[in-house]
Amino acid sequence: MIFSSKKLILPDPFEALPGRDTEMPITNKHYVTGNPIAPPFPANLLQALFGLGCFWGAERKFWQCPGVFSTAVGYSGGYTPNPTYAEVCTGLTGHSEVVRVIYDPALTSYDKLLRLFWTSHNPTQGMRQGNDIGTQYRSGIYTYSQEQLDEALESKNYYQRLVNQAGFNQITTEVMPAGVFYYAEDYHQQYLAKEPNGYCGIGGLDVAFD
Repeated sequence: MIFSSKKLILPDPFEALPGRDTEMPITNKHYVTGNPIAPPFPANLLQALFGLGCFWGAERKFWQCPGVFSTAVGYSGGYTPNPTYAEVCTGLTGHSEVVRVIYDPALTSYDKLLRLFWTSHNPTQGMRQGNDIGTQYRSGIYTYSQEQLDEALESKNYYQRLVNQAGFNQITTEVMPAGVFYYAEDYHQQYLAKEPNGYCGIGGLDVAFD
């Protein structure tokens, strides 16, 4: 696809692609854990939503985390209902590539997920992540409660100080209440488990969250 400057600017709602009412068909079984990736989930579990660049490598980071029940990749933060990957790549849906994490709070914590989020990617790059350029690759934390929102903002402020001390730029991560999560196509789910040698452009700043 020819690079377009539109991929660096979020569209206005009236510019967004119309999408569709039909939900993306998925296989409701995590390729790695064997657990469901769609609700209903066991009542003791909680969910979190993160965008940190290409969702293939991002998802692997989280399914490898102890206490995580399942993960799924999709699109959120924009306007177009039930978008396709091709539509998201145009920059005209407003969505970012995200990972939904279903976790057991008795085995891990939102704080630990936040630490993994910050140290697994470069949160200072705006509408890109490494060589992946466009609004879909922006860094974001999308929250499901006031508690999550408060923790996310606190962690951002804390990590900003560490990032500045290490000589890096301002963090561009957006932190906001979660919108609708739209599943990505089936072949994107747990992609790097199905294709172990597949592309992974994710990489952090080597700034520990201490």
